[in-house]
Order: sequence, then structure tokens, then C-alpha cells
Amino acid sequence: MTTIGFIYPDHAAEDDYPLAEQLLGGTAVDEGDIRLAVEHIYGTDKHAVAELLDLGSEARLADGAALLAKHEPAAVIWACTSGSFVYGWEGARDQADRLAAVAGVPASSTSFAFVHAARALGVKRVAVAASYPDDIARLFVDFLGAGGIEVVSMASADIVTAAEVGAMSPEAVVELAVGHDHPGAEAVLVPDTAMRTLGEINAVEAALGKPVLTANQVTVWEGLRLTGQHRLVRSLGALFRHLPGGSA
Repeated sequence: MTTIGFIYPDHAAEDDYPLAEQLLGGTAVDEGDIRLAVEHIYGTDKHAVAELLDLGSEARLADGAALLAKHEPAAVIWACTSGSFVYGWEGARDQADRLAAVAGVPASSTSFAFVHAARALGVKRVAVAASYPDDIARLFVDFLGAGGIEVVSMASADIVTAAEVGAMSPEAVVELAVGHDHPGAEAVLVPDTAMRTLGEINAVEAALGKPVLTANQVTVWEGLRLTGQHRLVRSLGALFRHLPGGSA
């Protein structure tokens, strides 16, 4: 069995992870059971720069790694988009490196997961449908740009707290993603691990006619990537129907 550890901030949409674990029981490219272990760290859930810098601090992530240690994970992911991209590309790289050092296993974050997932699909031009306030959403755009991903349009829903995002209805999630597509975008990106999206991905892709990448989706995928595990799961969008080095 391969265990992947996730450090999740506070509580909002963490039930996406047991759902993902259940769905990952499907066809395996690499044999072996997958366990997704989630531990929580706590701070303010406000989408504001100072608060996010504190939430993603070395000390808080070290606490999360310590909580995950009992699960003996093969990799650890900081399951927070804004709490990683707020540091910028180099700062987020340092954040992941320090997490890997304290956890003793490979580590990454949701922000890098978005870039790696887009690259895996060959996507270079995207639309961003963000729940964040505008200033925070623009930092995500900057991060994607540093990773070689061009943002052709960005919309922000101006939701201040993760708790409010976690309370969004499935219909609201679909409306956010579908309503902020752009004809020049090859995919739509929906950041924020506080948003429940796994159950809505196929509906969004059917409406868009293109891939959608969401925070909890790419976070789980990143954990699989770091551990060399791959799953073909038709209910989790184009990303999980894509074979590494191959086609869907």
C-alpha cells in the first residue's frame, strides 16, 4: 500500500479526499492500493496576504508533517493553493523543499500541482475561475506565469473566507467554472482546496468541452505523481484519463 499525506488547512472541503480515495480504487497503471491520509493545521481562514503567509509558514507545515508521520506517507502535499502561491514561485519552492526536509519524503503543494497537471495535459493557455478576492487571485495568475502557463482571462468571486467557499453548492461550483471560460483557453483552472469540486468535474468538462483542473483534483494527482502511482479514473476529469507520456 502507498500512503500519500496531505496537510489540509482548517476544515472546509476535506471530504473530497476520502471520495478521491474511493474513486482511486479503479484501474491501476501501477498496481497497489492507495491511501490518502489527511491531517489538519489551523490558522485564520481569511484569504489575505498576511494571514496566508502565516498559514503556510515553516512552523505550521512542520506541525502538519509531524501529525502525518504516524501514517508513514511516501510523499506529503501542502493541500492549499493560496497558502503556497502567496510566497511566489521561488518562495513556494523553498516552502516545499523545507517541508520535504522535515517530512523526510518528497513534498509539493497545490500551486505546483496546477502547473504540473497543466503541463501533463499539454495545456499552455488557461482561464482562471477563482473564488478569492481579486488581489489574491492575481497572485495565482503571477505564479502560473512563472511556471510558463499563460492566463488569458481571470475572474474572482471575491469570497473572503475558506468557510464561505466550503459552503458553496454544487450548482454554484459548476456556475463559477463554466461561467468564466474563455474561447482562447485550453483549460479552466479552479483554485482553492476549500471548494468541493470532485463530484462536479465531469459536469463542468461536459459543459465546457475542455479540461477543468480543480484544486483538490490536482492535489491528489500530484501525490500520485510524486509516488510514481497512476490511476485511470473516468469520474475525475481529463487529468485522470490521461496516461503519463500517452493519451487519454
